[in-house]
Amino acid sequence: MKYKDYYKILGVPRDASSAEIKKAYRRLARKYHPDVSKEKNAEEHFKDVNEANEVLGDAEKRAAYDQLGSSFRSGQEFRPPPDWGARFGQGGFSQGDFGGMDFSDMFSQMFGMGAGGHAGRQGFAGGMRGRDVEATLQLSLEEAFHGVEKSVQLASSGYPAKTVKVRVPPGVLSGRRLRVRGKGEASSHGQAGDLLLTIEIGLHPLFRLEGKDIYLDVPLLPWEAVLGTTVTVPALSGSVRLRIPAGAKAGQKMRLAGKGMPDASVTGDLYVVVQIVLPSKVTDEERALYEQLASVSRFDPRPNFPKE
Repeated sequence: MKYKDYYKILGVPRDASSAEIKKAYRRLARKYHPDVSKEKNAEEHFKDVNEANEVLGDAEKRAAYDQLGSSFRSGQEFRPPPDWGARFGQGGFSQGDFGGMDFSDMFSQMFGMGAGGHAGRQGFAGGMRGRDVEATLQLSLEEAFHGVEKSVQLASSGYPAKTVKVRVPPGVLSGRRLRVRGKGEASSHGQAGDLLLTIEIGLHPLFRLEGKDIYLDVPLLPWEAVLGTTVTVPALSGSVRLRIPAGAKAGQKMRLAGKGMPDASVTGDLYVVVQIVLPSKVTDEERALYEQLASVSRFDPRPNFPKE
């Protein structure tokens, strides 16, 4: 059995952090990916890089590997200590256990790596998984509220463009990530990666989204605010008749429970926010009525201000 120096394969020191190992793996996997690489022996390098990442990227496997010490060189004849596997709950090895087994086979036997085993993210040759692809999915507020099926155009260097249909569930919020299994980069050696979509909801001309709650400004004329009125307000779930009480103030909020973003646990609410607006132009008759109101009204809007 020939020893493999996984740290050397990834080009990282033995005390490298998990982040450094992950970064090195991504760089080399891209460099040697058989579908795009022009490097000599790319497929063999790609297999070694995936194998090194599978061991060093897992804390338990890395600990087992590090127990072998740093005195071995790549290609050197190697046999693990008889009790080495037992230290990690995998059983020991006898000198007759190896036969035609190579270094990666030994780890596969210990930890169930490779196709059909524990390897998951990136297996060995025969079980290599394509890269995950990340993209942003833009939605209108209506699409996010009701749910929608969208067609996503994906283009990746070295791969043909493709269209993926995605079903977005109702009530999705900005920042949420949707995973679409098997729609990432294809692999000629096994399972395709996943498509990871980050949701972004665009601005709406009427509504504001804050968490699961939706806010709507409702303009009222001065006499509507004073006398009270009933208005039909738009809502994403359908219009609602709303009674505005007499004496409504600017900025006052009225809650319509359960009219916000739908959710399996707690649905959001719709908040109607009163805004008092003035007509930009008035007729002579309207002006006269305003002047009459000014002469008879005893309301003081500035009680704490100095009196003239």
